[in-house]
Amino acid sequence: MTPAPIKPTIKYEDLEKIDIRVGTIEKVEDITESDKLVRLIVDFGDHKRNIIVGMKKERENPQEVEGKQALFVVNLEPRKMMGHESEGMIYDIGFADKVTPVLAVTEKPVPNGTRAG
Repeated sequence: MTPAPIKPTIKYEDLEKIDIRVGTIEKVEDITESDKLVRLIVDFGDHKRNIIVGMKKERENPQEVEGKQALFVVNLEPRKMMGHESEGMIYDIGFADKVTPVLAVTEKPVPNGTRAG
């Protein structure tokens, strides 16, 4: 893989607008009408959210991520995907570079809802 060019410089204040938090993936549910989407039920400590992700083609068994902590962008506008509302975005590594994505995970367990940055 050849690394992509670095994106244009942004102001520090722009980075502060993104709210990235740790959540535990409690359950992975199949979205049967899609060949790539699943619903993650994610615990953020004080609440749970549905996060819709395109994981079916990336993993032989998407349920293998159940119980794992990962990073999520939690301040995106909700978005409908195949008729299901997604309340955030998983922060994975590799997708943009056409590398099989892996989760951005914590080094050791931390409380759900902990902010990155």
